[in-house]
Amino acid sequence: MLLCGGERVSIEVDIYEKIRHLYEHEGKSQRAISKILGVSRNTVKKYCDGSHVPWERQGKSGRRQYVITDEIMEFIKSCLASDEAENIKKQKHTAKRIYDRLVDEKAFKGGESTIREIVAKLKEKQKKVFIPLSYEPGEAIQIDWGEATIYLAGKKIKVNLFCMRECYSADIYCRAFYRQNEESFLEGQITGFEYFDGAPKRMIFDNAKVAVKEGFGVHAKAQDRYKALSAHYAFKCEFTNIAAGHEKGLVEGLVGWVRRNILVPIPRVATMDELNAEILRRCLKYREHQIKGREQTVGKMALTARVRMTQLPRYRFDPSKSITARVDDFSTVRFDYNHYSVPVKYAGKEVSVKGYGNEVVMFHRNTEIARYQRCYQRRQTKYRLEHYIDLIEKRPRSVFNAKPVKSNISAELLEIGKRLSGPREMVKLLRLLVDYGEDKLMSAIDSIQNPEISVEQIRAYLIPVNTPAKIHSRIDIKVTKPQLNKYDNLMSGGAAV
Repeated sequence: MLLCGGERVSIEVDIYEKIRHLYEHEGKSQRAISKILGVSRNTVKKYCDGSHVPWERQGKSGRRQYVITDEIMEFIKSCLASDEAENIKKQKHTAKRIYDRLVDEKAFKGGESTIREIVAKLKEKQKKVFIPLSYEPGEAIQIDWGEATIYLAGKKIKVNLFCMRECYSADIYCRAFYRQNEESFLEGQITGFEYFDGAPKRMIFDNAKVAVKEGFGVHAKAQDRYKALSAHYAFKCEFTNIAAGHEKGLVEGLVGWVRRNILVPIPRVATMDELNAEILRRCLKYREHQIKGREQTVGKMALTARVRMTQLPRYRFDPSKSITARVDDFSTVRFDYNHYSVPVKYAGKEVSVKGYGNEVVMFHRNTEIARYQRCYQRRQTKYRLEHYIDLIEKRPRSVFNAKPVKSNISAELLEIGKRLSGPREMVKLLRLLVDYGEDKLMSAIDSIQNPEISVEQIRAYLIPVNTPAKIHSRIDIKVTKPQLNKYDNLMSGGAAV
């Protein structure tokens, strides 16, 4: 370093080179080198033996600034530790906030830049090192939730992916749900156990409220229904620590894999069942995959794990949210802020309603009477035309204003119905709709060339007259040739042979 007006500056590499050459090869003294090159003797002394180099910045003296006491350091560390414990990304201490608190709470007299430097060092990211883990066959399954975007019946929505991974074989299972509620959480695990054909000894999950009543990690207490599920399938609930995604790293990677490999391009499906059928197909195909470093495919290792898993109980755990409700005068049942229709013959009767993750099913005396895709909006009513058609046939004048009609047929079909001779003809058209479906009905209507369309014409296309059976002119009947010699013998008085 050279001193220029009291300020330290770095020497150039060529000066350093000349100092070293003169000292090592020409045997010049430090005084002589200083005189030849015109640099200070201190500079020559520093660089002549090669113990210092000009291109590396020398560290500070190591003296700690007098204002940074142990108490100040502990306060800074406690602020950062509390951020890590809370794990709220958008509400963490900044260096400025720590400095302000030090001034207010500790009467700190130092500068803000000093605190910034300390916080930067404490926050300096270091490469995390993890312990490689090994699992026994059927020992554990990791589970997790993720989100994805799909087009459902032409509408862009977000769905929730419930993912499971068997730790020994890395076998995968995934199912899409509308919500991350308790019904979906329990149903996902039950269908997953059925996919793996067994239950593991441990289920590893995070501390989501859907599973944990209170606490976290080893201190977590499972929700009552999750505890009941674990008892029925004989597995132990194991919850990870806060912000410890690496504790279930196998399934963490699975969520991203499903998004990238199954849901790209964005699926366009008519129903959730269609989406889940495709996801299941891809999960089965994954069993053909062989993970790098393993001698067997995922499927073969899964067979080994299956043998060690707990057998599924004979009784299938019911994951639904179940209630008993009375059918109202409009033949609908209320469930979870919405109404669903049932056949009118059940009006006034009590029925059982079971809400699953994606479906709502109604029962009367253990007989299923209606099934719907579950609606998660509020104050909605879902009608089925077939539930009301018998009543509408008795009261045909209501047909054009009936909500079950308006909410279940297209505007095009409604307009066609209005062109008919009256409400009774419209009711007959609806009966054909219920019996044959709208696609076949519209196909029959499109086939009619006459602008004056009638229900009889439509019915003729839907129910064609049977073609008479073709009569074959050639009749293949085997006739035995008569034996006349027997008759001649009888006539001559002989005996028949």
